[in-house]
Amino acid sequence: MTEFTLSVNQQQYTVDVDDDTPLLWVLRDTLHLTGTKYSCGMGLCGSCTVLIDGQAQRSCITPVANASGVEITTIEGLSDNGEHPVQQAWQDEYVTQCGYCQPGQIMNAVALLDNIPNPSDEDIDAAMKDVLCRCGTYQRIRKAIHSAAEGV
Repeated sequence: MTEFTLSVNQQQYTVDVDDDTPLLWVLRDTLHLTGTKYSCGMGLCGSCTVLIDGQAQRSCITPVANASGVEITTIEGLSDNGEHPVQQAWQDEYVTQCGYCQPGQIMNAVALLDNIPNPSDEDIDAAMKDVLCRCGTYQRIRKAIHSAAEGV
């Protein structure tokens, strides 16, 4: 076990875990931030996406040892009451069906809009292609991202 200091949602946490523990499990089991979801465990689906220094990263394949000294933002860190422009657009466009992948979708969309404030459909498709939605809400996701871009 090793002690790590993590900056998560602009708060400092000290955790004592194995070096190779996936960040996902530290967030969910140690810090009790359960908005980040586990799905494939191999970094393929994107449900576990968080922002690490503003970049979308898969927390299920990120060892906690690689997460020390960076700023981690989870879905809980975007806003207190769902008022972040992307979260609001998700609600306004009724994106969510089952909702399981949505934290990862939202975090990926936030990273996209931080890098490309007014993305084209092609930009959105390229940025979001690796975050899988079993309900197939891709058209509503695209519409919500365009809507959020107007409000950012």
